[in-house]
Amino acid sequence: MGWSYSFWRGSFYPKDMASKEFLSYYAKRLGSVEVDYTFYRIPRTETVAEWKKQTPEGFVFSLKFPQKITHVKMLKDAQEETRVFLERVNALGVKLGSLLLQLPPMFSKRHVPLLTDYLKALPREHRYAVELRNKSLLNEEVYSVLKGSNAALVWVDAAKMPLITEVTADFLYVRWVGDRKTVRGTLGKTEADKALQIEKWADRLKPFLDMDMEVFGYFSKYYSGNPTLDADQLLRNLEV
Repeated sequence: MGWSYSFWRGSFYPKDMASKEFLSYYAKRLGSVEVDYTFYRIPRTETVAEWKKQTPEGFVFSLKFPQKITHVKMLKDAQEETRVFLERVNALGVKLGSLLLQLPPMFSKRHVPLLTDYLKALPREHRYAVELRNKSLLNEEVYSVLKGSNAALVWVDAAKMPLITEVTADFLYVRWVGDRKTVRGTLGKTEADKALQIEKWADRLKPFLDMDMEVFGYFSKYYSGNPTLDADQLLRNLEV
């Protein structure tokens, strides 16, 4: 989740690497990244075009919907912000992987009609993933809503939410979030041994990869403290 971390110098990035070179270096080592930047602001088209330019063919970006849409407006009356956001991220072309709707904890059962209507109105040419942060939404009604729009329920390995592995789309989206209460995430090194958990995750994901299902997966710096190493270990376990 992200690439612009100066504290990765010396462990992932070369010690003397300039921050403007981080993305191109990252993209040579890993095949995808989740962009948190777009959660805080709708990016300029020029910014998105620069991301595309700095990365090789085959690299893909997954982008968070802006918080103004998900947290401020709670998906209600957000048509204009959505239009502008989608218009600008389209500059990525084939490098646009999935778009992540990360719903806030206050988005609860009574808001399900808003989610239903919002998903129905989204253009079908993109892939959408939905992260639920309220346990009242973990039910068959919501899963049915997601399935109706081919939107992936995000599988989350986190401290505050149970792991639900319901398949609601023709692709998977996994977020290894971890626990920021126990992992600082800014030390540039492993703080919590997650080797066994990552091995189990590989076993969980292999059947879907064997079916040629596309899987988007992103590690937070709060998972083990060393997300690029976590990603490398997962790929080794998957033998890909």
